[in-house]
Amino acid sequence: MAHIIGIDTGGTFTDCVVMDAGGRIVTAKAASTPEDFSEGVMESLRLAAERLGLSTEALLRDTARLALGTTVGTNAMLQRRGAKVGLITTKGHRDVIHIMRGARGVPGLNNVQVLHFPESSKPDPIVPKPLIAEVSERVDCKGDVVVELNEEEAEAAIRKLVARGVEAIAICFLWSFKHAEHERRVKAMVERVAPGVFVCCSADLIPRWGEYERTVATVLNAYLGPVMSRYLGRLESRAQAGGFRYPLQVMQCGGGVIPAAESARRAFLTLDSGPVAGVLASQYLGAIIGHKHIIATDMGGTSFDVGLVWDGEPVASYQSVVHQYEYFVPRIDIRSIGSGGGSIVWVDEVSGTMRVGPISAGAQPGPACYARGGTQPTVTDADLLLGYVDGDYFLGGRLRLDRERARAAFEPIATRVGLGLIETVAGAVRVVEHQMADLIRKATVQKGYDPRDCVVYAYGGAGPVHAGVYARELGAQGVVVPLGGLCSLWSALGAASADLLHIYEAVDIQPSPFDPARVLEHFAALEAQGRAQLAADGIDPAQARVARSADIRYKGQINEVEVPVPAGALDDAALAQLVGDFHRRYETVYGRGAGFHEARLEIVTYRVRASAVSAKPRIVAAREADRAPSSDARAGTRPVYWSELGDFDATPVFWGDRLVAGNVVPGPAIIQVPDTTIVVHPFESARLDPYGNVLIELGGK
Repeated sequence: MAHIIGIDTGGTFTDCVVMDAGGRIVTAKAASTPEDFSEGVMESLRLAAERLGLSTEALLRDTARLALGTTVGTNAMLQRRGAKVGLITTKGHRDVIHIMRGARGVPGLNNVQVLHFPESSKPDPIVPKPLIAEVSERVDCKGDVVVELNEEEAEAAIRKLVARGVEAIAICFLWSFKHAEHERRVKAMVERVAPGVFVCCSADLIPRWGEYERTVATVLNAYLGPVMSRYLGRLESRAQAGGFRYPLQVMQCGGGVIPAAESARRAFLTLDSGPVAGVLASQYLGAIIGHKHIIATDMGGTSFDVGLVWDGEPVASYQSVVHQYEYFVPRIDIRSIGSGGGSIVWVDEVSGTMRVGPISAGAQPGPACYARGGTQPTVTDADLLLGYVDGDYFLGGRLRLDRERARAAFEPIATRVGLGLIETVAGAVRVVEHQMADLIRKATVQKGYDPRDCVVYAYGGAGPVHAGVYARELGAQGVVVPLGGLCSLWSALGAASADLLHIYEAVDIQPSPFDPARVLEHFAALEAQGRAQLAADGIDPAQARVARSADIRYKGQINEVEVPVPAGALDDAALAQLVGDFHRRYETVYGRGAGFHEARLEIVTYRVRASAVSAKPRIVAAREADRAPSSDARAGTRPVYWSELGDFDATPVFWGDRLVAGNVVPGPAIIQVPDTTIVVHPFESARLDPYGNVLIELGGK
């Protein structure tokens, strides 16, 4: 039977999930290989095939779909290892990307950096000024051509940039989303003059109002395009050489997968795409078990990522920040910080306080306890010393952890802060847990959502270790460790089951009262694009899905709110309903009473999501057994440090794969599954539900 495979490449591990047609799931985890991420991907496939009793070639020959979540684009941005980019823009506008929004580039900086002027300097330019070329052309705000494109200047600009060694060219003209012909003519010239150079234009990527953000998005796409093209081409070639017969699919930040060739052309869509897969998997599971409001938290080896599902739908955003650069992109709203299992614990020399992250020990050399050459203390070292993780059963026993190396790594920190070793280690854990709680508040409270209405889903290799604390800090309703042993590979499962998705947008600022014909005309054009693309992807028209939405604001404001738009014909009654939905959504985001119902509104952006549903894992309920776990589910006891008790305590340990539906484990307790550990704190209790999820009831609220 045909298999469906999902892979998530993180900074530390590469996760692989294989589903067969009967819904059976097999998992594998391999070390990531930053020098060439395709090596780690192929190794994870080899391990998964081995568990199925197959060769890698046999598995790939029998695979109908291979979907990939990747951090290659994100890593290229963090390490500034993208392509050398040239920018062609309208004459007189070459400084847009350097001016940014205002005199100082503060987006993405913390409060201290914003308030302390020397720390709020602008970022290193993605495109230095010598690589920005200006061309005579001009389109006005209505889309009328004021100055025709000077093709001689355009060709000279292209040849100048190529002579200076650019690997990619971004094209962004003023008001091009109203009239794209000039950009596309220059793109065709690049393809003729320099066929080996990656080229993209803003009108094809992000046809949105906002010259600076649109320019940044186009430049980022050019910066990442050659990197992603090489990586995805290499990986797809290796998979097809091994017997895979279909196009590779790649997770995008908008909440679905697209073919690898399309992902290479729209490389900026891969930024933050890995964590999105976990949010989609949480949405799917939440619909099954009845959770409408979910805080999806993914703590891996390198980062801690947070997404939100509200009323059963992932919360989206249409603006993002990378290296202080703001840009437009339709995406599931993900917030991330460098707080993972491999995050390094250090002391701030100025304040003398202990900090955790954002720098990570990564896969190589890894935490000190890995005994691979790392000497700096990390969160994983702390978890080992506190007894949360079993050094002999880490990753199911595939990696033995060295307690003495972890101790030696923390001793200089303890000396520096003047505390005992265990006090220091416990303090480091508290620091990272409160950092995570603070990030969740920013993803919820600051956007008008109350975390007390939510259930926290904890996954990733380290999420279930720390979720009990950060969820309690938020006052959340409880914690779900999804599908128990599968939780550390949750994002890979999300990639395997993600729908095919294309997002199309158009801008036409229309004040109320809205003209139904004008609104419908825009949606009809976008829907036609979406259906044509799905047909090109080989999707049966009967299986295609199209969903509409619009970004609306109060006239005179700049902040917009996305509102769903019903399918079918739009009449005055439907548009009146749309207005009412906007007022309700606005007050959800900005607070009750913040709206001004008598004000006129404006539709700014029209958006269509064209999708096709993919196969989902079969999650079947089992019959519940006794509350008390069986004797063979008990793995003895070990000393664990509990901050609630202020000391170590002999704590019961359970084998997670031997617990059955209905079993209740009172805290304090440790539940061990092959790729992670579930920590149940004092005054909490854990229960295995009929679907195999571990539900933690929080105490001490």
